[in-house]
Amino acid sequence: MMRILLFFMAIGLTTVGCTTSQERNPERPNVLLINVDDLGWKDVGFMGSAYYETPNIDSLANQGMVFSNAYASAANCAPSRACMMSGLHTSRHGIYTVSPSARGNTKTRRLIPIPNHDILADSIYTMAEMFKDNGYRTGTFGKWHLGEDPKTQGFDVNIGGSINGNPRKDGYFSPYKINFITDGPDGEYLTDRLTNEAIQFIKNNRDSSFFLYLPFYTVHTPLMGKEELVQKFKQKEGTDGQHNAKYAAMIYSLDQNLGKLLRTLKDLNLDKNTIVIFTSDNGGVQNISSQEPLRAGKGAYYEGGIRVPLIVKWHDRIEAGTVTDHPVTNMDFYPTLQTLIDADEKSKALDGSDISPVLFGQEMAVANLFWHFPIYLESNGARYNNTRDPLFRTRPGSVIRAGQWKLHEYFEDGGLELYNLAEDLGEKNNLAKSHPEKTKKLHQLLVDWRKAYKAPVPEKLNPEFAPAFEKKMINKKAN
Repeated sequence: MMRILLFFMAIGLTTVGCTTSQERNPERPNVLLINVDDLGWKDVGFMGSAYYETPNIDSLANQGMVFSNAYASAANCAPSRACMMSGLHTSRHGIYTVSPSARGNTKTRRLIPIPNHDILADSIYTMAEMFKDNGYRTGTFGKWHLGEDPKTQGFDVNIGGSINGNPRKDGYFSPYKINFITDGPDGEYLTDRLTNEAIQFIKNNRDSSFFLYLPFYTVHTPLMGKEELVQKFKQKEGTDGQHNAKYAAMIYSLDQNLGKLLRTLKDLNLDKNTIVIFTSDNGGVQNISSQEPLRAGKGAYYEGGIRVPLIVKWHDRIEAGTVTDHPVTNMDFYPTLQTLIDADEKSKALDGSDISPVLFGQEMAVANLFWHFPIYLESNGARYNNTRDPLFRTRPGSVIRAGQWKLHEYFEDGGLELYNLAEDLGEKNNLAKSHPEKTKKLHQLLVDWRKAYKAPVPEKLNPEFAPAFEKKMINKKAN
């Protein structure tokens, strides 16, 4: 029944391309898309971290273009990945969060949230299906989180991907606790294994164009690093709220494996014809690694929850060592890659922007960015929550970024928050009252966008909401 409902929700929103793969064209660029789980905006050296060690990632940044204003399409994993793979806003695929949408104590929720979907409907024409229909071999190695098996959604090869959102308790070392992977030797590290499988995929398909999606489970909890690396970082002094040795060890292993991947491409003479994208699915977890000066972290729609590192490299096509401040989201990857590979079979119903002009150093109009989250996401227990209140990382609302301006709207009380990101990256100074015309203009753009995209707004009151209890809990958390 759920599949049927998802089908009718999505029908008419996407244009499904040809289902028969064309003859492979090895002259088309390969694509390697690396999507790290929960890696924060400032959790890599090239973005300013002095504690974490990422020499290979930093080298990649020097070889490609860095986006200083890159965003995830959502503040946590499932909706962000759904937006990236579908090229559609959350309201068009119905995945708003990791279920359920009614998170937190029911007595502190004023509204009944919009129901959430757990899977990306098979009727939606994914990025992987687009690649496959254009003659590419497609493989995914790691976290999928959008259905039971990504092979039903465009991938020829799947290692480790299913509905699981993390590798489960103690799951970073073999024997593994995820689907679609065989156990390795006892103690084998999952990040190493996924990389080795991806390298084998590259070798098997070196003579044809391939799309390699590498959504590492790392650095998602449970925090588990190789013991020798954990000890290495225990001996190193932390800085700027970054000091977790287990987390640092996981990032270091990630970096080592990225280095192995890039060396493989070079050794096989594939590096010049491979587009490499490195990013994260959402902001960092606040009680693990600080993203200051950004406010809050994963699950919040302040900058710390949605800003992510982003590098795009294409040898001799994208100028090495460049930085752009053009705002983008991971929803822009799909339309951009369609252009870069000169696709014959395309989706004609994408919500993201083709940012290929930016990659080639050309001027491009800046599109307004939108986020919609008609749901609740409770606090993750961080001592320093820094969201609108200490009970929730997200309460139902929408957000727009228009140029340097960003407006938050909250559905429970109609609250509006306006920030000038050029002057206030930490979103500390709400300008909604002092700039009423700008607030009104952005709010109207947000309302118009919701109408155009049929984004549902929760309106039904929660009969279990208890104002006195909510106030008591807020005061308790705040003190």
